[in-house]
Amino acid sequence: MRNMKKYSYAGFMFFSIFVLLVNLGPTAEAQEKTLILATTTSTQDTGLLDVLIPIFEKKTGFFVKTIAVGSGQAMTMGRKGEADVLLVHSPAAEKQFMDDGFGVTRRLVMHNDFVLAGPDEDPAKIKGLKSAAEALKKIASAQALFMSRGDNSGTHAKEKDVWKVSGVKYEGEKWYQQTGLGMGQTLNVAAEKKGYTLTDRGTYLSLAKTLKLGILVEGDAVLLNIYHVMEVNQAKWPKVNIAAAKAFADFMVSKETQEIIKTFGVDKYGSPLFFPDAGKKVEDLGK
Repeated sequence: MRNMKKYSYAGFMFFSIFVLLVNLGPTAEAQEKTLILATTTSTQDTGLLDVLIPIFEKKTGFFVKTIAVGSGQAMTMGRKGEADVLLVHSPAAEKQFMDDGFGVTRRLVMHNDFVLAGPDEDPAKIKGLKSAAEALKKIASAQALFMSRGDNSGTHAKEKDVWKVSGVKYEGEKWYQQTGLGMGQTLNVAAEKKGYTLTDRGTYLSLAKTLKLGILVEGDAVLLNIYHVMEVNQAKWPKVNIAAAKAFADFMVSKETQEIIKTFGVDKYGSPLFFPDAGKKVEDLGK
């Protein structure tokens, strides 16, 4: 009886270890096949990723977990090793990310531009101005409501750059309000409150039919909006799925994907929401 108990216990332990290994196997494999993409809300709100990600998943076998936040938050995730690859549009912060050793590569993907949108009433009388900084001066002078994302996103960074050029004090003013929300939600709040806001053109066009906001200022060179893809450095964070990250970065700059970006939005809005730029130089964009 004593020997039977001994063998039964040994058999039970063997079975338990076998079950544990079986359960661990697929989990490890699933992790290898999962890509965590941290990206800006504009790529999500416009629907571009809804088109591209299924194609990428089918071609590569990787499963993409998308986290759409502001570019600043996306890069914070990259710095913490909480994402494998970043698709963002905040050039100065991106350069710092690379200089600090958190990125392996930084490749140009596409661009569109920012615009100043506002209510038809246009209380600050900015419609048609060629200078975004002058438009902000007039908004401040009129103390007209301005809705900022206030979320450290690429859009927020661009907005702060333009305010700096304007030389206007805006922080802490009653007419200047921060939503802390993504671009689509901020546009909705601005429309509801009849305020002005800075937005990327792509997100604006994707929501234009439901918004009571018009594009009032556009075309200023300072409003160019550039997107890069960056692979997070595995040397900093060993758990980063560098194979999946490289596959996604390669996919974003591939000829097939660039052709999709080139025509995305044309059938629905009459013009593309983004312009493909793989292989180009930043200084040549917008010309």
